[in-house]
Amino acid sequence: MRSTRTHRAGHLLSAALVSASLLLLTLPGGASAAGPAPASAQLSAPASVSASASVSAPVQTGAQLAASWTGPLSTRGRYVVDAGGNRFKLKSGNWAGAQGTYEGSGDVNDVTNHQADQMSGNIPLGLDRTPISRILADFHELGINSIRLPFANAMLHDSTPVPDAAVAANPGLRGRTPLQVFDAVVAALTADGFAVVLNNHTTYYRFCCGLDGSERWNSGQSTQQWIDDWLFLVDRYKSDKRVVGADLRNEVRRDTWDDPNWGWGNEHDLYKALEEAGNRILQLAPDLLIVMEGINWQGIPQGMFSHGRPTLTPVRTLSHTLIDSGKLVYSAHFYGFTGPNHTGASGGWQNGETNDPRYRDLTPEQLIQVVDDQALFVTTAGQHFTAPVWISEFGAGSRSTDPKDRAWWKNFTDILVRNDSDFAQWPLVGWSRPTGEANDDWALVNYDAAGRRTATVGDPADWRSADWAKLVNAPGRTGAIPPTDHWNMLNLDFGDQNLSRTMLARGDWSTGNRKGNCPDGQRLTGLGRSDSRGLCTDARRPGTAAGTGWTVVTDERFVNRGDWASGYNKLQCPDRTFAAGYAVNGNAMAALLCAPADRALPVTGRTVWFDRGDNRPATGGSSASDWAPGHYKGQCGDDEYLAGVGYTWRWSHGGVPDVLLCRPLN
Repeated sequence: MRSTRTHRAGHLLSAALVSASLLLLTLPGGASAAGPAPASAQLSAPASVSASASVSAPVQTGAQLAASWTGPLSTRGRYVVDAGGNRFKLKSGNWAGAQGTYEGSGDVNDVTNHQADQMSGNIPLGLDRTPISRILADFHELGINSIRLPFANAMLHDSTPVPDAAVAANPGLRGRTPLQVFDAVVAALTADGFAVVLNNHTTYYRFCCGLDGSERWNSGQSTQQWIDDWLFLVDRYKSDKRVVGADLRNEVRRDTWDDPNWGWGNEHDLYKALEEAGNRILQLAPDLLIVMEGINWQGIPQGMFSHGRPTLTPVRTLSHTLIDSGKLVYSAHFYGFTGPNHTGASGGWQNGETNDPRYRDLTPEQLIQVVDDQALFVTTAGQHFTAPVWISEFGAGSRSTDPKDRAWWKNFTDILVRNDSDFAQWPLVGWSRPTGEANDDWALVNYDAAGRRTATVGDPADWRSADWAKLVNAPGRTGAIPPTDHWNMLNLDFGDQNLSRTMLARGDWSTGNRKGNCPDGQRLTGLGRSDSRGLCTDARRPGTAAGTGWTVVTDERFVNRGDWASGYNKLQCPDRTFAAGYAVNGNAMAALLCAPADRALPVTGRTVWFDRGDNRPATGGSSASDWAPGHYKGQCGDDEYLAGVGYTWRWSHGGVPDVLLCRPLN
């Protein structure tokens, strides 16, 4: 979300934040952006992508769009696919309004105190002036196939009917609450063929940013309330297979005193909150995509303090694992007026501005590198973090005459085209004045008070039009996407990570210990030494046999085919089972969880020692990524299964895993 007041700085941290934060005697450690990494091959700065000569996007009717894909959606590697396994590229826009438009000061009933002088009534913008059927027809004309639909938590608890004026052009919605209007919008969109991704944008009806009460998922509410709200909403729409995703939280950032973090295990841990919410949602509504955005801002925006926009950089070494493989989508936001270490504010450090470059200040080559480092690296195949990346917010204003803004829009859309990226522009709908000028010139479609469409990105006078057409008409991967192998992390740094539906239904399998298990259909293939991290895969399977047969191993009773780690304690799975989870006490091995295979497995094997260095396959197996940074890792080959773990309490080893027993799958 971006503000449209004087500095267009939706991501800024206000002067109040800066001055309050300077009072801190000790500062929480803000993770800085990761250092440069090689850009993805598809981002290797070729000649600029040329815009289409036509400014017209391909237009589908609702019936044509509905016939072109079947829900639900899932993922295969870096691609989103429909129920038939065919690529479904998210070509999206943000239909804003239900997150609130009040900017937080002055009379809430005064339209001038709302974003761009637009008062939504806490429902999607435009319903006061244009019939919803016309709005959807205009969406089709833009060439999009999906809608990111923001909402506030407040909407779910608001029993006050919307004012009649807010739905004047849609009188059938009179007397309804904001949530009931939201219901009607969702139903209309999906009936017209659009995929809908629900986006938890704000806690309160307030637009936007800095210290607005919506800094974190648990600002103004508990984490449990946030998750409960999500469960309420997804239960409401789970029968509609064109409601395809839950975008868990928008632009998580620092509040006055505290930074969000990625993996610290406390109440400000975004990594932990996203995974908990995502897995709870999938237990209720397993068809949904789970969309996770990285940290939008950490630190105090002043030169002497660490500060920056981590975005998805922490995913390189700490990615998420969901109970259903193929449901995770990562997302990121990029605006020209912000930067990797720039809040987007203007007016000096007192207003939250830093001297760091904005994205629009970067050369095309620098921008390619930064966008890859902060987000698009996640699309690299065969890694523990591999997933689609949805650029779920970006945009530019049609009235800008700044050459940097125009270059930014062109260069950034070039990157999206070159990478064949999923995208969602911000925002879709705005109002226009009696003169025909848009209130919010970032909107792609604008309507005047009489309901006439007065401006659209397709108009020749809109300088964004050619690059928008380039984007929605861009060639890209289409058709069937073959199933792909997964590698996923287990992270027991601060607690359990039970990801098997089978074992979740059976309760605590290693009382008093931290425990993790792979999603059903995956097996344990690697362990970190002294850090309790693990790696799962479904490469070359085997499948898991139905019914009973899961075994928790805490001693050497199944070591019956020779001593494969002399002098070491060994936890070994019974024959015809494979390791699917483990438990630790501290970082010491406590138990091994063994799942029954759907076929007989070879019982010969090899030992993989990793007490003095990494011992991982040279190729395959997430080999280009580090899932246990700073610690030795042992890992079986993609054509092997992990059958045992050895450890010792001698020589101050502390019972951490030192050796794996790896056996061939065939």
